[in-house]
Amino acid sequence: MEFCSIASGSSGNCIYVGTNETSLLVDAGVSCKRIADGLKSIDVNVAELDGIFITHEHIDHIQGVPILARKYGIDIYGTHDTLKYIYNKEKGNLGESRLIDIAADTDVCIGDVLVHPFSISHDAADPVSYRIESDGKIFAIATDLGCYDDYIVKNMMNADGVYLEANHDYNMLMVGSYPYSLKQRVAGSKGHLSNDAAAELLLRIGSERLKAVLLAHLSKENNYAELAYETVRAELLEKWEYGPIEMTVAPRDIPSALYTI
Repeated sequence: MEFCSIASGSSGNCIYVGTNETSLLVDAGVSCKRIADGLKSIDVNVAELDGIFITHEHIDHIQGVPILARKYGIDIYGTHDTLKYIYNKEKGNLGESRLIDIAADTDVCIGDVLVHPFSISHDAADPVSYRIESDGKIFAIATDLGCYDDYIVKNMMNADGVYLEANHDYNMLMVGSYPYSLKQRVAGSKGHLSNDAAAELLLRIGSERLKAVLLAHLSKENNYAELAYETVRAELLEKWEYGPIEMTVAPRDIPSALYTI
C-alpha cells in the first residue's frame, strides 16, 4: 500500500492511498487541476481513481469535489449529512458520480482495500476519519479532531503508516491575531489537535509496526513545519519505546514523497 499527501493545511487537504489494484483519495480540498497534477507526479491517472472518501464538508476538504465529479464521474463516499451538504451546495449537479452513504464503524470494501470510517470530534455535520487496510497493512488518518479518546486510539492502533494532524502550537495560537472566539474554537474539543496533542496521540498508538508518520494539516498562522516536527520529535525521543520511524511534515502546497508500507 502507498500513500501521499497531495495538499495539506488550512487552505486545502487531499491524500492519495493506493495499491496495485485500487486508487483512492481521502478529501479533495484543492482544485481539480492541482489534484490531477499531484497524482500525475506519482504516476497516478486521476481518471482511474476508484473513489473519493470525504471526512467532512468544510471547504478545505471538498473544494475540488464538484469538478472531479462532473469531469470524471468518480464515486464519492461520505456520511449522509456530509453528502447532503455537497449535493445541496451543487444543486445536484455532480455529473455521473454516485454519492454513496457510509457510516462510522461500518466497513466499505473497494477492490483489494477495506476502508473503516470512525467518528471524530469536529465542528462539522457528521465528521469521520478513516483506517485503510490492504494485504495486511494499515494506514490510519486523523485530522480535524479537537480531542481524542480510547475509541480514536483503538481505531488507529497497529497502523503501519499514520497521517496525523499537528495543527497549531498552543502558545502561538494564544498570542496570535485570531479573535478570542476563534482561538477557543481551534483549541476546543471540536477544533484541531495541537503539536503537543499530536505527540501524545502518537505515543498512545505507537507499536513496532509503525514505520511512517506524516504530520499534517498545519495552520499557516499558528504553526510552522520545523516547530511541529521538533515538538513531536522531542516527545518521541524521551518516551518512544519502539523501533525507528520515518517522520516528516506534509508540505502545504506540493505533494509529499510517496510512502510505501
